[in-house]
Amino acid sequence: MITSIKKLFTSFFAKVFVGIIILPFIFWGMGDVFRTGNQNVLLTINSEKVSTSEFANYLNRLNLDENQRRDLKKTNLLEEIVYQYIGKEIIALEVKDLGIVISDKSLRDYIINDKTFFKKEKFSRIKYEEFLLKSGLSAPAFEKNFSEQEKKRQLLSYLSSGAKISNFLVQKEFNKENQIKDISYLDLTKFYEKQLISEEEIQKVFNENHELFSKEVKSISFAELSPLTLTGQNEYNKKFFNEIDKIENQLIDEIDIQSLAKDYNLNLNNTGEVDIEKKDYSGKKFDSINEKLFKKVYPLNQTKVPKLYNIDNKFFVAEVTSAKKIKPNINEKNVKQSITNQIKIKNIFENNTRIAKEISLGTFNKSQMVKYAKEISIPINETRIESLKGNKVFNEDIVREIFKTEEKKINLITDRTLSKNFIVFVNKTEKKKLDKNSKTYEKYKLKAKLNLSNKIYKTYDESVNNKYKIDLNSKVLDRIKNSL
Repeated sequence: MITSIKKLFTSFFAKVFVGIIILPFIFWGMGDVFRTGNQNVLLTINSEKVSTSEFANYLNRLNLDENQRRDLKKTNLLEEIVYQYIGKEIIALEVKDLGIVISDKSLRDYIINDKTFFKKEKFSRIKYEEFLLKSGLSAPAFEKNFSEQEKKRQLLSYLSSGAKISNFLVQKEFNKENQIKDISYLDLTKFYEKQLISEEEIQKVFNENHELFSKEVKSISFAELSPLTLTGQNEYNKKFFNEIDKIENQLIDEIDIQSLAKDYNLNLNNTGEVDIEKKDYSGKKFDSINEKLFKKVYPLNQTKVPKLYNIDNKFFVAEVTSAKKIKPNINEKNVKQSITNQIKIKNIFENNTRIAKEISLGTFNKSQMVKYAKEISIPINETRIESLKGNKVFNEDIVREIFKTEEKKINLITDRTLSKNFIVFVNKTEKKKLDKNSKTYEKYKLKAKLNLSNKIYKTYDESVNNKYKIDLNSKVLDRIKNSL
């Protein structure tokens, strides 16, 4: 029994509504695990049973790469996909329960007004057909998906339609980004920059973790399969896709990439031995490869196993031709610098953690801040902040955190990379008044509405979790996982 979907999948709304269009991919075999029968019911939503074969069809429509497929067995990825599936099914039930429907006429109007299919500012049937051909979708399949997504969009609209935005909420949203703060601050970054890392510390970390600093280099062979090369025509037509099918079959029969290139007169390229940043031994970067293709191929562990790739409706054949690890040398500049940076980050994190703990306990106050400044020989500065932008010391994210700090309160504020670190004491706060008749008011009214809508979605999400009884057959899920 799943007692709470949110334990493993915080909000199915956040997952389901973001990625609307489901892209197709070739499903890999799972043997007899997906046979029909009661013993293969994966889950039940209220009285609705979901078989393993139905779940297999859902997997079949996901765009999982090689690494993700391997992770299905090793990580919790399969479980997350199950919870995503549950979320989608529940939303479909909610759409049905609310009676949200899309008529054929409405669906037609949505499609012919979609600028994706426009040519010279008008709907083009040819562009629509080309889109379907490139996507590998039939018109009924695409229109069904389009209709389902529009229903979900209307559900969201229905939930937020009753949201009333008061002047108070607009002013509150405005104050998040518009205040006047008189502050005292201590720039810890300057203190951290002065900290020296000894050669002994560097050597110790290297000795304990030298394998982590080994550099991997790989060479990738690749070629684009363009319509012009394969058919002599610059069109994605039936003849082109027939050739793609032939190549895919040859790859299954384990043809090597050199023979394939020769048979089809492909322009076969090779990156040479490069690292994950596409740099060779001299630091020169190889940029003559599609970035997305490189990111898909480089992580692969097998060498000389060519595969077919569809990257943004462009087809490639590619393989990892060779792979090896280069033993690290502590005297190399990049190795020593990497170790030094790691030690610095560790020291910053530990010191920041200590200060933050003391602030939360109330033992680090304004007087303690003055004392600490003397200890580390860093001056306390005074400044006035009047807006998010244009500050020479603080970036926008830091200013947002300063605006959250109450008057006469102290706060430790850092950025995500720990490159900026400040202890801030707010001496005085002045709130700015927002003019109701200004364009600015409308801007923050929209922000307030979005914020309120998100809270409504969260509340609705919690109520839906309680509305539907969900039973997950963990044994069947384990069997699926073990069969991968």
